[in-house]
Amino acid sequence: MTALLVEETSRRRTFAIIAHPDAGKTTLTEKLLLYGGAIQLAGAVKARKERKSATSDWMAMEKERGISITSAALQFEYKNFVLNLLDTPGHEDFSEDTYRTLIAADTAVMVLDAAKGVEPQTRKLFKVCKDRGIPIITFVNKMDRPTKELFSLLDEIEEVLGIIAVPRVWPIGTGPDFRGVYDRKEKQVHLFEKTPGGAYMAPVQVNGIHDVALENRIDLEILQKSREEIELIEDGIHPFSEEDFLNGMITPVFFGSAVNNFGIQLFLDNFLQLAPSPYHIPLKDGSFMNPVASPFSCFVFKVQANMNKVHRDRIAFVRICSGKFERGITVNHDRLDKPIKLSSSFAFFGQDRNTIDEAYPGDIIGLVNPGTYRIGDILYSSPIPPKLKPLPVFPPELFATISCPDSLNLKSFKKGIEQLAEEGILRLYSSRIIGAGNPIIGAMGSLQFEVFQRRLKDEYNVITNLYNLPYSVCRWVKKISVPQLPSSANQITDTEGKVAVLFEGDWEFNYFKKNNPDIELTESPEYV
Repeated sequence: MTALLVEETSRRRTFAIIAHPDAGKTTLTEKLLLYGGAIQLAGAVKARKERKSATSDWMAMEKERGISITSAALQFEYKNFVLNLLDTPGHEDFSEDTYRTLIAADTAVMVLDAAKGVEPQTRKLFKVCKDRGIPIITFVNKMDRPTKELFSLLDEIEEVLGIIAVPRVWPIGTGPDFRGVYDRKEKQVHLFEKTPGGAYMAPVQVNGIHDVALENRIDLEILQKSREEIELIEDGIHPFSEEDFLNGMITPVFFGSAVNNFGIQLFLDNFLQLAPSPYHIPLKDGSFMNPVASPFSCFVFKVQANMNKVHRDRIAFVRICSGKFERGITVNHDRLDKPIKLSSSFAFFGQDRNTIDEAYPGDIIGLVNPGTYRIGDILYSSPIPPKLKPLPVFPPELFATISCPDSLNLKSFKKGIEQLAEEGILRLYSSRIIGAGNPIIGAMGSLQFEVFQRRLKDEYNVITNLYNLPYSVCRWVKKISVPQLPSSANQITDTEGKVAVLFEGDWEFNYFKKNNPDIELTESPEYV
């Protein structure tokens, strides 16, 4: 254990941003980069036609639709800390990609729309964080627009998510009356000032809440109401406890307006102190890995094809769990059970890549993937692999066959579907029974099919036909039960040779279980 390894690990902060679509997640991502000094000018998030694409949204469809479809890794330094920001897909159809990305994070930033509160997608993502033991910091966005009653919003967080919301700042006014926030820790007021298009850092003026000068800046009725609310909070709100926060019992809450850059720097400065360094990679036995006392290890949480048309390569994104990464290091590959040399490694900022020679626990790096890496692979330098808690696997809920009508493009078609399936945005199956021999694809949402076809066209020059199948339930079959499957079963095989069965709905699934009690079915293939 070296002093340098300890120092570099302690200054890492690796986090993901989670939110329901349209809560302002991508805007907040961009503004954190602005305040972190990673970019100089932020593109305002306006109407989809007018807005510039956010730095992390590099795919054509993301730029056209103004949504995040893929997960991007962005690293930047701020106040001597190294921040690894994982921007996750906001659209629920890509929730599995988000779940896997969350596994690579040590902290989650939960963005809530002040008017809508806790929305369905937020609940799903919160549950993944809770199950994984990832502490959560909350940013309530869009405070300059009409909002819910704030105490009701705090109660909603507690009731819906089962976590105590502890405000670290408190708004002075809401909606059209929003005038700033009171920093409870520093006992200071930060006044809200709009910036043109939200492109530059918002200026901040700081005063105490009882400073008489505020009465010349803020309507007395708004100011008096806020003073009363702050007194109520100081006396009645659950006190902040770092231990309770790290154990997932409380979430510190911040308020602001990401599009206007307000509250961002205050949030970022507090985040550095609140968020833990990379000391809680969970193991199968419920304990946590020590990142500086353990030999080098990392795991693959994402595979991406064609990030840059110039390079035309595939990248495996890995999270460094322990030890120091050095380019050229030889490690063991758990799935392939053989040593490999890690010679082509990159740090990413959106599409931009730079060769990286060393990295530390918490860092996200990209490895050129010639077909060697799959999601969930573990790379390690010790004699035996670390017993990391496995990545979550979810059965698809929509299925379709996909075909290429142009026989001259069949080679590109086969290459495209195999490489894109490696990314995990959908699952690829084959069947002698279903789909007349055409590949079967399974997804969590219909937008995944649309993206899949679009990317085959844009990146592989392949036009495809898609035919939706009537199935909505998929279960893998344990190996011991495969010979017992009746001939009538809708049997399919995934890319790893594991057998699954499709059902049109829950009724058909339950009927099958009743008539075949000895056949063992599972939602996850990892236990097969």
